[in-house]
Amino acid sequence: MSSTQASIKLLRLVQSQRVTAVIYVAARLGIAELLRDGSRPLGELVEATGANKQALGRLLIALSTIGICTVVEERYALTELGACLDGAATQSLKNWTIFEGQFLANSWTGLLDSIVTGKSAAQLLGLENSFDLMARDPEMVGVFNAAMTEGSRLAIPDVLGAYDFGTFAHLMDVGGGSGELLGAIAGQYPHIRGTIFDLPRCAESATGHLMRTGLSNRVKFMAGDFFQTIPSIADGIVMKNIIHDWSDERSLAILTNCRRALPEGGALLLVERIMPEFPNVSDEHKEQTLSDLLMLRGPGGLERTEKKYASLFRESGFTHTATYPAERLSVIEARAG
Repeated sequence: MSSTQASIKLLRLVQSQRVTAVIYVAARLGIAELLRDGSRPLGELVEATGANKQALGRLLIALSTIGICTVVEERYALTELGACLDGAATQSLKNWTIFEGQFLANSWTGLLDSIVTGKSAAQLLGLENSFDLMARDPEMVGVFNAAMTEGSRLAIPDVLGAYDFGTFAHLMDVGGGSGELLGAIAGQYPHIRGTIFDLPRCAESATGHLMRTGLSNRVKFMAGDFFQTIPSIADGIVMKNIIHDWSDERSLAILTNCRRALPEGGALLLVERIMPEFPNVSDEHKEQTLSDLLMLRGPGGLERTEKKYASLFRESGFTHTATYPAERLSVIEARAG
């Protein structure tokens, strides 16, 4: 590769934030919903969005170059990729796009401060963690919750395909939020009873989800704080993207409470990213390492290698027994005792 080619490659990487901005605007304008039922001319899209005609046309052309839509005879149509921006799509990423483009993009601009100090954005403002910071902005809380739901829906098929949950009689999702993961598990395994354990503010969304999916007779919501205590009611605990939010010290507090809650031989399942021992330039490793920096900047946690998870298990009274790859995530199994 010549020096010129290397410079151009670097330039494209540096400018990649522009792609996020373009997709974010499309999500906020509802372009995918407007094109859901077929192609439409620019004039109709202008009327529906209230946007400037010339500017919207330029945005749509940009969207066509990154595969979100197509332009045929002055009519715009969604691609399969663009359809994922539709809020009604089965695997929609509309809310995740808004979360990334509106909130995370702003947070990334302060990464230098976090690298220099080792502190998260919230800690730099004198707060304990990003969840306390987010609580100041109700809009951000709503977008965050919706984005996390979309992220769970995207990962659930891979998690269900990677691990056999059929051995559990009662499975508890600690930090389970609205219950997307546990609801999917219970839906696939009709004998399982379940408990979603999370803060009281999650009760309404979780119970509503269970009612809509017809699982409220087998899966219940229980309010509590996993830093304080976890009820001893299940033979298995699952936690998705919880431990990576927290430092080793705080993670050990959660894991120790999980150990106290489980019977001897009970299973703990962490659904997490696994950091590579020797990162390379692959897209997979890039995604993992960038998520690690996001944890530094955001909640103050980190992505961990498999060896690091095994170490945390030992310190909290567990034994790491197996790891099951689930595409972008893994199901990391440990047993109590």
